[in-house]
Amino acid sequence: MIDLHGYGPRLFEGAMITIQLGILSLILALVLGLLTASAKMSRSWALRRIGTLYTTIIRGVPDLVLMMLLFFGGQIGINQVTDWLYYQFDIDIFINVNEFVAGVLTIGLIFGAYMGETFRGAFMAVDNGQIEAGRAYGMSNWLVFRRIRFPQMMRHALPGLSNNWMVLLKTTALVSVIGLSDMVRVAAEASKATREPFTFMLIVAGIYLLIASASEWGFARLQKHYDVGFGETN
Repeated sequence: MIDLHGYGPRLFEGAMITIQLGILSLILALVLGLLTASAKMSRSWALRRIGTLYTTIIRGVPDLVLMMLLFFGGQIGINQVTDWLYYQFDIDIFINVNEFVAGVLTIGLIFGAYMGETFRGAFMAVDNGQIEAGRAYGMSNWLVFRRIRFPQMMRHALPGLSNNWMVLLKTTALVSVIGLSDMVRVAAEASKATREPFTFMLIVAGIYLLIASASEWGFARLQKHYDVGFGETN
């Protein structure tokens, strides 16, 4: 492993943290995205309003502000609740907001809104005629979803999902401001200590580029899988 004035191992650990942060945030964003799309397409007025309010707030508030609000504001809110429990019921507990957890929750929450719009558009692009045909053949609602709706939805959603993932990946750099020792924070500390910012930031840029390139290859494979039977895409 490259030593880099002793910062090489820490930089590698920071890169692993960045990858873990990105993957867990993506999973949370996909779950929230599916729930948001379902809510906005629901017949329930209340669910549609909740979905719209969620996406409106996320689109209107900067990512960095949301992250700091959740991390610092969340800790203050939790402290107020635990203080109240202590004074009212003599329950003495302390809950510390973890930087990694706060990063995953914030990034997942942010991109859940964007994933929701991607999924909603993909679901609306599926031909209802094929869904009705599946039901006419006696398929259950779950089977129609699994065999017809979901594969075609994914075909339409993958370009948007790929783009959201690329933006999400770069957004992980924001966690350095709340104290998480990801590779950006480690590189910043190393740059100050060695006065070689170009060296360390160039390495970080290269790692991000490598992850993005591998991701593009993976999404291309997925797109090819879901395009089977549909001919060439435009």
